Amino acid sequence: MSRKPTKGYFVRGHFVAAGSELDLELKRELKGSVDMSKTDLKKHSDHLQALGEALLTLRGDLMTRLREQHEGIDDKLIDALVEAKRITNFEGKRRQMQFIGKLMRKLDDETVAAIEAALEEQRKPSARETLALHQAEQWRDRLIADDGALTDWMQAAPDTDVQQLRALIRQARKDAQGVVERPGEAQRHGRAFRDIFQLVRSALTATAEGEAQDELQEPGDE
Repeated sequence: MSRKPTKGYFVRGHFVAAGSELDLELKRELKGSVDMSKTDLKKHSDHLQALGEALLTLRGDLMTRLREQHEGIDDKLIDALVEAKRITNFEGKRRQMQFIGKLMRKLDDETVAAIEAALEEQRKPSARETLALHQAEQWRDRLIADDGALTDWMQAAPDTDVQQLRALIRQARKDAQGVVERPGEAQRHGRAFRDIFQLVRSALTATAEGEAQDELQEPGDE
């Protein structure tokens, strides 16, 4: 009995018939056995499927940038992602993700690499966020340790509720006096210590975002 000619697999969106010249060429390029080539192709397919699932979590600004720079991120793929987010039924979701995986296999290598870079960018905090984190820690420690730091802070962030901040500083100092440090144990802090950090960090983040917005608008301003 002859083998069905439709048997094969997809590579980068193109169907490769089993036993065809292209099939043999791909296997030669992989420099491995038939089983090894199938394994590599399966890994590639699974990787693209996983990327498709990860795209569901990509921030809107990063997705917009991808669409502007890569034609492969077209309306068909975007609509499929939107639909996947809407579906709650397990089997329906599974079928939709398989469809997204099929669309992902049609993308060129450059677009796939751009998607991977965007997802990696989302996983890592920005330089501004990291700087704001360190600055918040420094301001928190200064505010608790030095009375004069409150005046400096109010000059830097005049919109701060000074009465609330004073109350938090007093409570953080009171909490610190009641802490008994034990060798080998991490130092414990009360809620006020954490609340000061959150208050300061929020103010610094808002300031940084305002500065970033100003930088974006500056070139067009006269």
